[in-house]
Amino acid sequence: MVFKFLKRLGDPNHPLLGPTVFALRYGGLWQKDRVKNFLYLSVHFAAFLFVISQYVELWIIRENLEMAMRNLSLTMLSTVCVCKACNLVFWQDSWKEIIDYVSDTEKMQLLKRDKTVTNIILDYIKYARRVTYFYWCLVTATVFTVILAPVFIYWSSATYRESVRNGTAPYPEIMSSWIPMDRTRGIGFWIATLYQMFVTIYGGTVVANFDSTAVVIMTFFAGQLKVLSVNCENLFGDGNELVSYNEALKRIKDCHLHHFYMMKFSSLLNDLLSPVMFLYVIICSLMICASAVQLTTEGTGNMQRIWIAEYLMALIAQLFLYCWHSNDVLYMSKQVDDGVYGSAWWSQNVRIRRSILLLGGQLRSSITFTAGPFTMLDMATFVAILKGSYSYYTLLAKKED
Repeated sequence: MVFKFLKRLGDPNHPLLGPTVFALRYGGLWQKDRVKNFLYLSVHFAAFLFVISQYVELWIIRENLEMAMRNLSLTMLSTVCVCKACNLVFWQDSWKEIIDYVSDTEKMQLLKRDKTVTNIILDYIKYARRVTYFYWCLVTATVFTVILAPVFIYWSSATYRESVRNGTAPYPEIMSSWIPMDRTRGIGFWIATLYQMFVTIYGGTVVANFDSTAVVIMTFFAGQLKVLSVNCENLFGDGNELVSYNEALKRIKDCHLHHFYMMKFSSLLNDLLSPVMFLYVIICSLMICASAVQLTTEGTGNMQRIWIAEYLMALIAQLFLYCWHSNDVLYMSKQVDDGVYGSAWWSQNVRIRRSILLLGGQLRSSITFTAGPFTMLDMATFVAILKGSYSYYTLLAKKED
């Protein structure tokens, strides 16, 4: 039944992005209807207020390092979630422009029925589906882990259960946030719990939609660079094909425009992603370190360690997905001009060879995705963040000793 549902997510109007467009629409991040738009904006505003309440609570408990670190780990992630939601809602016209370009390009190429190009497109669509569904499963597991962690913590310790029953310890909570009533007992506890459950599910929906959309579009650019390289290599067939001057110029022009539009829309995508990724890279560096400290703290229970480990895995997986796919696009963009020089350029006259040189020069322009103005999203950055987080962890561990 699950496979049938996933198969239905395919959309002929969006060969690659069918599942992600479906998720964006039904996740409340893209809406045209005014009534629905108002309702979803109210949901986004409620999530924004919750993040503010987390910072208020962080200020209140700032003297307790253990509680503050647990609050901070989720508060920072909530902040990124709200930024991602705002990015999708406020700049949805730019996102739709990119998605329309992706879908129109693929539909046009599939209509030509070129076997090699079609196989490349179908291969990266299949890969993108696997990545999307795997990531959705990871986010779903993280959401359930966060929501159910207080229950497991409560039942895993008889001493803690007794302390809760006699009133010396509060009920376990999903996230640390402030509300204008006593949230440790009675109606205040249930209001806070329901609010926190709602925000956790909301955050998981936003993260799953934003990240899968961005990563799948990166997959599109990597795949289209392969298509462009193949088209450049087949500009003049095997050298024995008779290609007129006008036909040769048309093929060169098509390759030129293909690369030009990829550069244009990849730049637009980078403009949308770069501010969010800059914030996420900074927060991820700090949170990996903080989670490692919590894992090795003696007062941390076994169930809390499991929760922290799953949370840490989700953090690293998010960062890895972006860096890996961005690195793949960068690598392919540096290899695409090989197709020009692998073509039968020697079979053409001097005027065509000059045009080929100009095309080869244009194809040397690399497609890069950045995290703010300071660093590129690639595997070198991913490794550097892990090394930096480990360095911060060793400093904090020595300070505690």
